[in-house]
Amino acid sequence: MITVGIVEDNDTIRKTLTELIDDTPSFKCVCACSTAKEALIEIPRAKPQVVLMDIHMPGETGISCTAKLKEKLPEIQVIILTVYKDTELIFSALKAGASGYLLKRAQTKEILNAITDVRSGGAPMTSEIARLVVQSFRLTSSKTDAPPVTTPREQEILALLAEGITNKEIGRRLGISPETVRSHLGHIYEKLHVQGRTEAVSKYLKTAK
Repeated sequence: MITVGIVEDNDTIRKTLTELIDDTPSFKCVCACSTAKEALIEIPRAKPQVVLMDIHMPGETGISCTAKLKEKLPEIQVIILTVYKDTELIFSALKAGASGYLLKRAQTKEILNAITDVRSGGAPMTSEIARLVVQSFRLTSSKTDAPPVTTPREQEILALLAEGITNKEIGRRLGISPETVRSHLGHIYEKLHVQGRTEAVSKYLKTAK
């Protein structure tokens, strides 16, 4: 028997979820709360194994409620059930301790499967939520891997470095002193995390492709 708690401010949805859980063999709804404040009192008393949690409710949010419940009951599994598919909300919920994230338009079978899955150590997500998470990681990765931003002047110097010419010749072509060239090179080496001309040119050529 999997015991379930529900935190949902919409009366109709809360009643529908309660009936869904109670009408399913091996599932039992042990508490149904309309606010986070109520949930923080009733859920520790009822100690459900899984909680279906709405995000936006009067007063405290479901994300804050999740974090507090996880402090009180570390073993509890929380599945966010919401209409929102916002990346920030998704990650905030997961950081708060949620183990899954479903959209409210999910099929009843998907909700029941998610409850079973989370009890088995899974992290159920609606497919489009999972895609958002993957896309977000890809975006973060691409930003991390992006080359450091160099100024137009530093780009000019890097291009001339790639020709293998001296600081003096670079200065002559750009109309600046060799000392200024050296100053720019120092900034370039620092930004590219390299020790000298060869490494700087190598990185420049890779990003220029």
